[in-house]
Amino acid sequence: MPETKVIGIVLFDGVEELDAVGPWEVLAYWTLNHPDDGYRVITLAPTDGVVTCAKGLRITPDHTFADAPALDVVLHPGGRGTRPLSRNREHLDWVRAQSGRAELMTSVCTGSLVYAAAGLLRGRPATTHWASLDELAALDATIKIDENARFVDDVDVVTSAGVSAGIDLALHLVSRLSFPYRAVGVRRAIQYDPQPPV
Repeated sequence: MPETKVIGIVLFDGVEELDAVGPWEVLAYWTLNHPDDGYRVITLAPTDGVVTCAKGLRITPDHTFADAPALDVVLHPGGRGTRPLSRNREHLDWVRAQSGRAELMTSVCTGSLVYAAAGLLRGRPATTHWASLDELAALDATIKIDENARFVDDVDVVTSAGVSAGIDLALHLVSRLSFPYRAVGVRRAIQYDPQPPV
């Protein structure tokens, strides 16, 4: 039986809760209910200890960067904590290293700012939260920004718009990494069928 591949969701102080937990819900439901698809999902953070999210939710990651298994898919959420990370040389080096090893680098919301600062988005199509599009352009003028997309898939890098768009991105990953019908089943199971009341 082939070795199980690992999807890692990056956590950090100031991470936007739904950026991380929305994709976690999708990916964890998929991997726990369909282990034969060959994936599992973990959380990891730069250092040991509890992560305090943007609105106060506290999460204990499964691993640190140092003790995490090799990642096949990286998902970097956004949140106010991405601004210091986009200037943190050690974090950017880690992102670049993952890009050289992982099959797929993905981001939600302003996680794309970190990818841009690390040089991953140079000359590529990408997106981010609508309120941060100018920030993304300022980091790298070569990025082909899609202002309207919920997510942008550019082969080995996938970026999404803000917050709830991470759920769309995660469902896309399920479809891409397994089968479209599997993603439909996961969407139905978590009852994700947006019909905003306002």
